[in-house]
Amino acid sequence: MTMKSLVLAEKPSVGRELARVLGCKKRAEGYIEGDKYIVTWSLGHLITLADPEAYDERYKRWSLDYLPMLPKKMKLTIIKNTASQFRVVHALTKRKDVSELIIATDSGREGELVARWIMMKCAWKGKTRRLWISSQTDKAIKEGFANLKDAKEYDNLFKSAEARSHADWIVGINVTRALTCRFNTSLSAGRVQTPTLALIVERENAIKSFVSKEYFTVNAKTKDFVATYKDKKGVARIFDKQTAEEIAAKIKGKTGVISALTSQLKQTPPPAAYDLTELQRDANKKYGFSAKETLAAMQSLYERHKVLTYPRTDSRYITEDVAETLGERLRALLRTPHAEFARKLLKEPKLNTKYIVNSAKVTDHHAIIPTEQQPDFSDMTAAERSIYDLVVRRFLAVLMTPFKYEETKIVLDVEGYDFHAKGKVIKDSGWKAVYGTNVVDDEEETDEDEADQSLPPLKKGDREEVLSSKLSAGRTKPPARYTEATLLSAMEHPSVSDRALSKVLSETSGLGTPATRADIIEKLFSAFYVERNGKEIVPTTKGIQLISIVPEELKSAVLTAKWEERLALISKGTASAEAFIKEMQDYSTKLVSEVKASDKKYVHENATKEKCPECGEVLLDVKGKKGRMYVCSNTECRYRRTLELDTKARCPNCHKFMTLKGEGDKKQFFCSCGYREKHADFSARKKSEGASNFEVKKFMQEQKKEESKGFNNALAEQLAAWSKGKK
Repeated sequence: MTMKSLVLAEKPSVGRELARVLGCKKRAEGYIEGDKYIVTWSLGHLITLADPEAYDERYKRWSLDYLPMLPKKMKLTIIKNTASQFRVVHALTKRKDVSELIIATDSGREGELVARWIMMKCAWKGKTRRLWISSQTDKAIKEGFANLKDAKEYDNLFKSAEARSHADWIVGINVTRALTCRFNTSLSAGRVQTPTLALIVERENAIKSFVSKEYFTVNAKTKDFVATYKDKKGVARIFDKQTAEEIAAKIKGKTGVISALTSQLKQTPPPAAYDLTELQRDANKKYGFSAKETLAAMQSLYERHKVLTYPRTDSRYITEDVAETLGERLRALLRTPHAEFARKLLKEPKLNTKYIVNSAKVTDHHAIIPTEQQPDFSDMTAAERSIYDLVVRRFLAVLMTPFKYEETKIVLDVEGYDFHAKGKVIKDSGWKAVYGTNVVDDEEETDEDEADQSLPPLKKGDREEVLSSKLSAGRTKPPARYTEATLLSAMEHPSVSDRALSKVLSETSGLGTPATRADIIEKLFSAFYVERNGKEIVPTTKGIQLISIVPEELKSAVLTAKWEERLALISKGTASAEAFIKEMQDYSTKLVSEVKASDKKYVHENATKEKCPECGEVLLDVKGKKGRMYVCSNTECRYRRTLELDTKARCPNCHKFMTLKGEGDKKQFFCSCGYREKHADFSARKKSEGASNFEVKKFMQEQKKEESKGFNNALAEQLAAWSKGKK
């Protein structure tokens, strides 16, 4: 009997690619077989932690009397929706010709958990090895299988992953049930979700309490430049109008002397290569993509197109051995729009890698960079092409020279008042050539009251006549609301007063991980805790109230800092997972006690005057990520009705996305410009414009699918569980 290796991938798409490279051609239900390998796959998680009722029948009923729930040993259960695939994997592990199992799930903490839980449920005790790769190219796969690791090397990584999962269950389930039961409305909380929501609510409170003040600036125009008045502390804003007017009047027509002039050669190094969070941030700024949309495009570019490396990374550097492959990666770009820069770099005697190579700053995976695979743009979606372009530009930039410029600063003394001007002359575009030399780097200091300008040759002591003076009024602005880009930054670097914990957060991943932040933000939308106002993220009254009633400790990033510190030690084998879980049980007991003793109130501020047609309770007007809907306030009732659906249909007048309102034959598309169009007329217009029946039908099906989702699967599941428990 020929013995074979069973390869366990995380997804079917990855499994098919591994099978192709390994020469497996015999397809069967749930796996592909070859002479030496059998490749099967998970569908994400096949196994999960059991629901509370698996430990005690009374937990089917949601009640404060049964909290906290603290199982002595956590149970695993097969996920019903993917049970058939688990049966396939289980049967394969029992085959007599299978001599070993090769873990080929995603190379990270969560990927390790996916595989190990499947192995535990299958009672696998045989030889196990680990495939650990950072890209899905044929070369990387072949090299990875030629250098398989002993799975025992990753035992501590699994313990860390499992401890995180157990702790999230213990804290999340107990606090969510406690809040929901205590305040009689569907509420949820968690160690990452709640402090993230707290950031948004705190920002909103700061905006509401902000008092805008009028200020003035005074500019002096000479024949050579425009200068701005600044006081001795370097402040340009004057909050007394009379003072500003007096300065403007005194300098008009007078001659000033250049009292100080400095010219300095400066340079800006290229930004580091992308990690997932930085990429999601830039994609949101430039294209308006959500964090989840960016991750989805990245995952496809990694798995399907094989043109980018592993996306779920928190590192912005590469190791020395990866640096040896940079030439091949540059050659793969010779047929892209950036071929000119790739060709120029390939001609360099030695690549400048000082800004990208740092093995000490690479943990599980290195930065996101192009692979050696040539891209096929015709096979990519618009989103995929956009994300690929961002990564390639950053990859090329980090290998180029710094941006160099000469900055000249001038102080003009007019009647004893100091007026400041500055100018910049580009000496070498360096890495900015990839973006265009006018690009503004977010890291550079900018002064909104003093703009750069072109300056002629000047020297100290030169006299300049003030041809005119100008008084400009402005108002101080409140802090800006979060966008997904700025929220990702805040999650990555949350503010913590404790220096030691702040250091832990900076050394780990902050709130959540690069792989989970997109889902956390999506959950805030799906639970109706936040809503969109253009690009801005605004907390709902529900979200604001939740932050006002949850235990104080749960709102702070300190909890995550402490967790990540311990989890990191567990993954290194220097801390006990069992001791960590015991602390989490004690912590949950404390949190539940706080919620039970709370005297705070929860009020539905989005209640309407309409009654639910199914139970008679008040309907709530909720704005989900895809539009507005009515949701029943009765937690046992699952009634919901769509009011407005945000669509991808373009207005024929202004080309903005339109909103679909109404039901049945009364459905109409509405645009902010005032355009209206009946649902039936839209379909007819699309056909007349050349769209096929299939395209129109597909569009309508997609809109119907979005509508039927109710925009809130996560909340629907929670309500279902609540309803089930109450019965």
